[in-house]
Amino acid sequence: MAKVAIMGYGTVGSGVYDIIKKNAEKLCLSSNGERVDLKYILDIREFDDHPEKELFTKDFNDILNDREVSVVAEVMGGLHPAYEFTKSLLESGKSVVTSNKELVATYGVELLEIAREKNVNYLFEASVGGGIPIIRPMHQCLTANNILTIAGILNGTTNYILNEMISKGKTFESALKDAQDKGYAERNPAADIEGHDACRKIAILSSLASGKFVDYNDISTEGITNITSEDVKVANSRGYVIKLIGYAKFTENGRIYSVVAPMMMSKEHPLAKVNGVMNAIMINGDCVGDLMFYGAGAGKMPTASAVVADIVDAVKHKERSKKIFWEKPDENIMASEDDAKFRYVIRTTDSPEKISDIFGEEGNVIDEQNIIFTKPLGTSELKEKLSKLDSVVSYIRFLEDFDNGDE
Repeated sequence: MAKVAIMGYGTVGSGVYDIIKKNAEKLCLSSNGERVDLKYILDIREFDDHPEKELFTKDFNDILNDREVSVVAEVMGGLHPAYEFTKSLLESGKSVVTSNKELVATYGVELLEIAREKNVNYLFEASVGGGIPIIRPMHQCLTANNILTIAGILNGTTNYILNEMISKGKTFESALKDAQDKGYAERNPAADIEGHDACRKIAILSSLASGKFVDYNDISTEGITNITSEDVKVANSRGYVIKLIGYAKFTENGRIYSVVAPMMMSKEHPLAKVNGVMNAIMINGDCVGDLMFYGAGAGKMPTASAVVADIVDAVKHKERSKKIFWEKPDENIMASEDDAKFRYVIRTTDSPEKISDIFGEEGNVIDEQNIIFTKPLGTSELKEKLSKLDSVVSYIRFLEDFDNGDE
């Protein structure tokens, strides 16, 4: 019998409890006949009405010092004390599974190394994409491939807001309020709408794909706060939609270009059809080609489902580490902003003559509303052209790999 513990009894933690209790027999079969038995739940709050209130403890040391406990689910969130607790547990020879993207993105290289040294597991399927299987497929099923690109809708809140703007003509402010009223967005939605949540997730995927630590602080990040109803209308009238995309491109020389930004794409693009709070991740491998992973990217039960799957995996592999890791590179592996070129749509109130002088070269298209569809540009070239305009209303890049074909 495998004794496990849960740290944090919020939305995800309570979901983990529910699944362990509800699907005990299924988990036993999946764990090669070893029953998963919950021994502790760590939380500083009182749960006097809970049917198994005897499971609760406020003392982390109860879990750390109990030799029976072999696997711990860290679903506390935040960096501290989650980092200190996780490090101590791994050093004591216990496996840890987590949904904590911030922790994995910040301290993953250290925690994975400790897990490897102690021959235990640090698993984090739920840290990206909620209930969508993505970490395990990348680590196992796609190991024969060099990953060339990753492009994903990694945040359900922003996808819901943009979808409301696209389908119902709402303003950003109105769509955000609706998302908050429905519980899709926090009262302070900055992590979502400013792109930080998606940034941490693409950093994790990039680290996993490359085997090298990608610091999310090195990823250029834009949110959706500047996307207006007019941007959405312009895109829609020309057969495009706008999505917040976490993007990574892996070059032959071992460098990685990564960005989080609103991107235009054709309505026929697979990611364009991902609506509401759903997530989707497209991966291009040199052998397998394009793959798409789609599903609920957040929520109590989808995320808890991924956490429990990792618990079962850790129980099955309790005698050995699964060797998921990435290392800290000796030198900077991030490509420059000019190593990837994107087409852009630029809105301006400048005169047609001035626009033509700046963007009149082959490959650019200027339509009747003085909206410019550029040829592929590096960041420096884009900035140089924008600086020559008197008025830049907005500019949004296109998702290049799938819309531009050979570019």
